[in-house]
Amino acid sequence: MSVDVAYPLFHTPDPARALHVARQLLNVADQEYASVWVDVELPGVEDVLHILSAMPDARFRKEDVDDWVRNPSDPTGLHGGVHGPQLTTDAAFLSTHLPLWASMEGQPVGSIEDIFTAVAGKYVAEIHWDCLFHASTRELDEWSNRHTVLVHVRSRNGGGYEERHASWLAEQIGQTVIGPPQFS
Repeated sequence: MSVDVAYPLFHTPDPARALHVARQLLNVADQEYASVWVDVELPGVEDVLHILSAMPDARFRKEDVDDWVRNPSDPTGLHGGVHGPQLTTDAAFLSTHLPLWASMEGQPVGSIEDIFTAVAGKYVAEIHWDCLFHASTRELDEWSNRHTVLVHVRSRNGGGYEERHASWLAEQIGQTVIGPPQFS
């Protein structure tokens, strides 16, 4: 297993521009086995219902580790994830389990990015081939009013390899590395 280093290449308040830059990077990549997954944090009941309506095939899950410790039997099914059609729309139930996360994994490149960008515009969200929404770091640890495109390169014991590779990728689409490396 290799370890990667992420470098920011682009920041913007416009999610469509971030998606455009990320797609330019994809055009440089070998896409033979490529897939995409999306993930979004939903803080309110209305948010869950909005994403459920727009992305009915998403899986909804809870990320609260403390809740897992309190109730390892998980009668809600939310720790493992509930497929959209099986998710209750009962506001009282949903409100006791917030925030929820919604995701779709292993989708064909180009199949869900546009709809996801349109509906996830105000949340902490991620399109994974590696572009972040409303976050400035790879850890999705803090909401931001901008979107950051990161390129991930394999770590090779320093020597400048990682930054040279990230810079080369950025140059292929008319960008430059604009921040320090982010390690996992």
